[in-house]
Amino acid sequence: MAGGNERSMKALKEVWRRAENSLCADCGKPDPDWASSTLGVFICLSCSGIHRNIPSISKVKSLKMDHWDDAQVQFLAKHGNAVTKATYEAHIPIYYYQPTYNDCQVLREQWIRAKYERKEFTEPGKQLPYSDGVKEGILWKRGRDSGQFLPRKFLLSEREGCLKYFTKQDAKEPKINVKIDVINATFQPVKIGNPNGLQITYLKDNKTRNIFVYHESGKEVVDWFNAIRSVQFHYLKVAFPIASDNEIKNRLTRNFLKEGYMEKTGPKQREAFKKRWFTLDHRRLMYFKDPLDAFAKGEVFVGSRENGYSVQKGLPSGTQGNFSWHYGLTIVTPDREYLFTCETETDQLDWIAAFTSIINQAMTPQEYASKCLDAVFFSS
Repeated sequence: MAGGNERSMKALKEVWRRAENSLCADCGKPDPDWASSTLGVFICLSCSGIHRNIPSISKVKSLKMDHWDDAQVQFLAKHGNAVTKATYEAHIPIYYYQPTYNDCQVLREQWIRAKYERKEFTEPGKQLPYSDGVKEGILWKRGRDSGQFLPRKFLLSEREGCLKYFTKQDAKEPKINVKIDVINATFQPVKIGNPNGLQITYLKDNKTRNIFVYHESGKEVVDWFNAIRSVQFHYLKVAFPIASDNEIKNRLTRNFLKEGYMEKTGPKQREAFKKRWFTLDHRRLMYFKDPLDAFAKGEVFVGSRENGYSVQKGLPSGTQGNFSWHYGLTIVTPDREYLFTCETETDQLDWIAAFTSIINQAMTPQEYASKCLDAVFFSS
């Protein structure tokens, strides 16, 4: 705020200290120290970079380093996060994913552009590209065996309650036809190696199947993501008519709790530990030889503490298998113990925290039905 006169500096600080302005207006990050002089919102450094890319809509300035004149400060005081949100976020569909500062760039950028540039949420009942109940188009899909990304036609249908993809544009029959209630979608730009990379997973014969896709357009891939959430929401409204909108919203697409490499040993606990990629998707712990494998080599159900599940730091004394990483952890289930090692203590503690968060949650009736997964884990 160097260069500003004392009166403007004092007024700016007063507006900045308002409780409504204590979090970034776009991603919720605490203590934002940038603001848009044209929109009147307080934002974090990361979101300010996105705003800077749409200068016709938003002009951003640092609250600490830039000069703010009296008129600009008065504009901030008149608006602020609460007033501006009331305009630009007035009619967000319940199913629309509102990203946080932990989410990837493409989600945050399209959220900001949807609000301020395209004004998608300013009017009730506005027709949106992800609200029609049907979406058809081309996504680049990674081949299960070749690893090459090739264009494939995808079709999402609320009426049929499914997602399909076709290997050829004019194909009559889809390669897959997946019920919408078993689908999850989560952005994976780092793992896929593309800023717009999306991982779609679904259950097939009670096992998880991964599909990795992207689109050159950030808007298009985020529209696909929210279209899947829209179709899921309306499907679940019919399937669970007494559930509240928020209860259904919580059952839509979800991010993985934790992913990364660990070493594992076999059921006899005497085999050499092998480095594998692990994904914790709510109560499903899966492992893969490669992060982009289409199928997990094994899965295990992680139940609740009251049902005999726990996570312990370290390995049981006398563990015989050879391992190169020395930060161990043990998952205890009613049937057996699963042993892992992590490369660093930070990884070890992060995995323990992720497992603990799930184990401390009570199980639902549907989750009780999934406990049979234990038998298919760690066979190789």
